[in-house]
Amino acid sequence: MSNTIKLFILLLLMPMAIWAQDPIFTQFYNIPEALNPAFTASANTWNAGLAHRRQWPNENRRIDTEYAFVSNLATDELGLGLTAQNHSEVFTGYNYFKINGAASYRVDVSYDWHVRFGLEAGYGRKDFGFGGLLLEDQINIGTGEIDGPSVDPGVMRNNKLSFFDLNAGILADNESSWVGVSLRHLNRPDVSFTENGNVPLNMFLSVHGGYFLELGGLPSFLFPEGSTVMLMGNYMRQSEYNRLDIGSVLDYGHFSIGVFSAVNLERKTGNGHFLTSVNPVMTVNFGEFRFGYSFDINTSGIGRTGGVHELTLVWQSSRECSKCDNYKVRLKRNGEAGYVKG
Repeated sequence: MSNTIKLFILLLLMPMAIWAQDPIFTQFYNIPEALNPAFTASANTWNAGLAHRRQWPNENRRIDTEYAFVSNLATDELGLGLTAQNHSEVFTGYNYFKINGAASYRVDVSYDWHVRFGLEAGYGRKDFGFGGLLLEDQINIGTGEIDGPSVDPGVMRNNKLSFFDLNAGILADNESSWVGVSLRHLNRPDVSFTENGNVPLNMFLSVHGGYFLELGGLPSFLFPEGSTVMLMGNYMRQSEYNRLDIGSVLDYGHFSIGVFSAVNLERKTGNGHFLTSVNPVMTVNFGEFRFGYSFDINTSGIGRTGGVHELTLVWQSSRECSKCDNYKVRLKRNGEAGYVKG
């Protein structure tokens, strides 16, 4: 067997935790619905978005992740939404797809503070694409030709699995700040590809928050009226994997620029890097649409990875809801004017 075939078989025999790590997004502030189901319908109007993330774009190890969501208020307090995500890896043939329904409920604990509870549940599917794998029993020893499909039942029996998934989160916010916690895979579904395997999907923890600073009193030619600085952080942990994204975004209203750093706080190995990437971000607003781009610059010395490109497109309707008492009480983010008490 070639080294490539041996590597594939070795990977198949390893614990499937290798493919249990959830995809993440650098622009979590642009698509917070991917971060916490409590953000569902937090814009208090029709809201939809798309995200595309590509890692190692110049190699056959390319990894692509797409995410989409749509949400709106059902009542003054209840928000409903739908989310979908697709994650694929070229080298391994691995694919992870999920589609979920999401709901959030807002409780006004004071005039300024609100607490939102979120729940997300749905269908997940993992697919390894074993059909493209060349094994030893497919090769005719005499001629060297490929005779047909493998008869190895241990490898070819199960290349797809489906499961039910459950996520939850809580979010507290006011006019100038927000903080939230979310947990994915609360039911820990079995994601083993083997017939009698048992590999519970590890829960994914995210602790996130942000604070908005008005830039009044500074030179107007540098900071027009209404400019803000958003300070944000997102700590993620899943099994042994951990990452902290921390940074700031300068928002001018019609566009914003900023930078985030990805930090490995726990460094499980002696040669682990504390700073793993530096990620510049930008956002441009066109009416009801918001376009975002980010590029992750690797600093860990892995090699020529080509970085990580991420694109987001978010639509937020400007249509008002005359029947919603709290319609103009909305989470301040990405150019919004903030809370307007109606």
